[in-house]
Amino acid sequence: MKTWIQNGHVLDPLTGTDQICDVLVDGEIIRKVGTREEIQESLSESGAQTLDASGCYVMPGFIDLHVHFRDPGLTYKETLKTGGEAAARGGVTTVCAMPNTRPVIDTKEKVEEVHHRAKEESPVHIIQLGAITVGEEGKELADIKGMAEAGCIALSEDGKSVMNAALYREGMKLAKKYGLRIFAHCEEIDLRRDPDTGEDGVMNKCAKSEELGLPGITNSVEDIITARDIFLAKDTGVHLHLCHCSTKGTVDLMRMAKAEGISVTAEVCPHHFTLSADDIAEDHGRFKMNPPLREMEDVEALRQGLKEGIMEAISTDHAPHSAEEKDVPMRKAAFGIVGLETSASLTYTELVEGGVLTPMQMAERMSSAPAKILGLSDRGSVSEGKRADLVVFDPSREYEIDTDTFFSKGKNTPFDGWKVKGDVKYTMVDGNIVYTNQAYEEQE
Repeated sequence: MKTWIQNGHVLDPLTGTDQICDVLVDGEIIRKVGTREEIQESLSESGAQTLDASGCYVMPGFIDLHVHFRDPGLTYKETLKTGGEAAARGGVTTVCAMPNTRPVIDTKEKVEEVHHRAKEESPVHIIQLGAITVGEEGKELADIKGMAEAGCIALSEDGKSVMNAALYREGMKLAKKYGLRIFAHCEEIDLRRDPDTGEDGVMNKCAKSEELGLPGITNSVEDIITARDIFLAKDTGVHLHLCHCSTKGTVDLMRMAKAEGISVTAEVCPHHFTLSADDIAEDHGRFKMNPPLREMEDVEALRQGLKEGIMEAISTDHAPHSAEEKDVPMRKAAFGIVGLETSASLTYTELVEGGVLTPMQMAERMSSAPAKILGLSDRGSVSEGKRADLVVFDPSREYEIDTDTFFSKGKNTPFDGWKVKGDVKYTMVDGNIVYTNQAYEEQE
């Protein structure tokens, strides 16, 4: 099947292409990027289906380095299928699924099983990450060699940190040996209790937590482990990727690490660069996430880090839960927020319209930089010979976020009812259109 994407504004961070042109997809590959006449010459006698991208950006498909699909074991929250459909709706064509499922993904066989099922059940590419320790219990190392052979690309203990630094360093050394990356959830678990009350923290420790009478989590909970992990990465030479960064301290530590030449990258989630603790309107589970919403000083530092490229990637930490787990006060609620279906719109509204990023930088932070972090040279670009994973993104469409329309099983987000600008029109994976925005057909 050939697809001719017409009249789109191509944004390709790899080649620097930033202009209106056409794209010809042939099977799973981008065959030609050029003028209408050049595409017609490439087509010769054969035809192609056409997609109108007038007024839209044609970007490389977004790559989300951090999602929770809850499959196996917690499929009442999400499945490979529903998670994949939510990703496609958000313009995301590749995701990294975290291993804290039930059972934990900690062996070669478990990685292979998810990868096999994902090809059958998900419309997008799923890269299953493996745990660092058996069962994520922090006592003995998991089957690192086997999981590398199964194609997991990276290891993560996401949902917690490996608190035994010596064991963690050995895991890092093995990850380095087998060509894997370490994706770090940086949290000093013994400090997550409110320093004043001793109660488990549920939001950021600040004036807002005092106002709401809720136990707080200090920035040091993240910063201490971030510093530890950076120095362990320096010792071992492994590539370290910092997940869901939320503090000014982490941005400062990233600057230091870059200056030292340490192999480390970092991601920021839309909720952390959009909201602060001051936006928590009430004691409700939809505002409970880990790490928590911080103060405006942190939000501004994260935005500046993204602008400078100190923080290379935008990811979601998509963490679906049932209504019973979230529609309760924060002390009783599960940590987590969904984000796959709102990430692109929030990024465009808050960062591009807000003057923090250019549209090209949005494409870089959401696609080409994540591809580079993962070592995926076949994607993250709208250029000839690359995998035809593409998103057609309309920067002019304004709409209201409505969780009732989500493809994800999870509806847990504080952004329900938000007015945003920018929406996905089409998503293409391996040359196949896996999402078409019905709002455009309704307009016609």
